[in-house]
Amino acid sequence: MEGSRAVTMVAPAARRTTRQAGNGFAMEALAPRARILVVDDEESIRDLLTTALRFTGFAVDTAAGGKEALRRAAASAPDLVVLDVNLPDVDGFDVCRRLRAGGERCPVIFLTARDDPEDLRSGFTGGGDDYLTKPFSLEELVLRIEAVLRRTRRAEEPASRLTCGDIVLDETAHQVWKDGQEVALSPTEYRLLRYLLLNRDRVLSKRQLLDHVWDDAAAGELSAVETYVSYLRRKLDDRDGRLIQTVRGFGYAMRTPVLR
Repeated sequence: MEGSRAVTMVAPAARRTTRQAGNGFAMEALAPRARILVVDDEESIRDLLTTALRFTGFAVDTAAGGKEALRRAAASAPDLVVLDVNLPDVDGFDVCRRLRAGGERCPVIFLTARDDPEDLRSGFTGGGDDYLTKPFSLEELVLRIEAVLRRTRRAEEPASRLTCGDIVLDETAHQVWKDGQEVALSPTEYRLLRYLLLNRDRVLSKRQLLDHVWDDAAAGELSAVETYVSYLRRKLDDRDGRLIQTVRGFGYAMRTPVLR
């Protein structure tokens, strides 16, 4: 890696203060603008990337291996993962596949000494968003991170309307329609429907629904989920459960009804 050459990186936000990093990099610090998880088994590279990214304005977590990376990602919910491919326990490509299989959608930038097209294809088909071939400059890595974050954040900006079949939820107007007719929902019913729509076609456990829809006072009351799903089904004319489907022994999933 090009760790010996000095690179000047300037953070593009206000309230900057120029500081000198211990490794000789002149950088400007600012409040964290995104959380980055850096995964590399070489301590010197982790330290260098951590210093560079923090002085460029990012919050940084680190992991030395694939298994630790999976635990850190679950605990800290990073905005982006910088992931070395050659890890001692779990291959970086496999780490990315496991993240995606677990529902983690944050972008991944691979660091790799491999330049074989088949290897790169394996990384991208496993859910990677970009890659850098070693050796690389810190400045290029920061530019790649910023570009990927801009691209993915634009793609993830929530639409003002969430839909499933003939159900429409307008987040701006805070209104819901069924087949063109407005449906009056209580605040809890609205939050429940919104969370189901945001996770359309994903199976959600009752505990997940409790944690994301209800406040702490309802913790442990799984029966509340069943009750409010029943309310929603009645108001959305979904008594047969074709829209909000029950997954026995687990929870519920909102799926677009199959036309018969």
